[in-house]
Amino acid sequence: MPHLKNNNALFIVATPIGNLGDCSWRMVEVLKSVDLIACEDTRVTGKLLSHFEIKTRTISFHQHSNQSKTQELIDLLKSGSSIALVTDAGTPGISDPGGKLVEAAVKEGVNVIPIPGPSAIITALSASGFPTDRFSFLGFPPNKKGRLTYFKNLAKVNDTFAFYESTHRIEKTLEQVPQDRQMIVCRELTKMHEHIYRGTAKEILSQLARTSSKGEFVVVMAPRRK
Repeated sequence: MPHLKNNNALFIVATPIGNLGDCSWRMVEVLKSVDLIACEDTRVTGKLLSHFEIKTRTISFHQHSNQSKTQELIDLLKSGSSIALVTDAGTPGISDPGGKLVEAAVKEGVNVIPIPGPSAIITALSASGFPTDRFSFLGFPPNKKGRLTYFKNLAKVNDTFAFYESTHRIEKTLEQVPQDRQMIVCRELTKMHEHIYRGTAKEILSQLARTSSKGEFVVVMAPRRK
């Protein structure tokens, strides 16, 4: 494993998607050893750091961060600092703005070191029971523009596919996805109120009506029948 005090290195650190028991020893050691932690939300990451008594300085880096913030971090890396990039939950850069920092670091010849760990997409796929030798990850559906086209194109995807959806749009989404395919909808994975709904979109809508549609969702749909 790379030396934890590796200077001029950007560590891509996966953090728990809900359950702190999923933290790895390596994750904790890296977050303790780097010079700076770039966080999607310093308040959210602060809770994680407090739990493990990590005192490393933090700085915000999120979807609204401008190019100057990216350049500031790149300059620190090139001057010899080590930085850990984290998101609020899961693996940075996966449907996450941290990807632009990784891209800039690669272009500047900075050493990029992944620290693997939790990912909501992989967690959901592993529990789906659907073929996963090939699958597509489709991020978040568009909020407005392009939304109808997005769902129309889903019907053309032959393999297993997965995407994220928010609390506010999950019911509408289940009305728009292909109605003839088996699927799972995962809510609050690894958290206290984790639930995995299985069936067709119509069946899952009925299940949500009897339980709760609140939380963070991952949708996984089975391959199209041949």
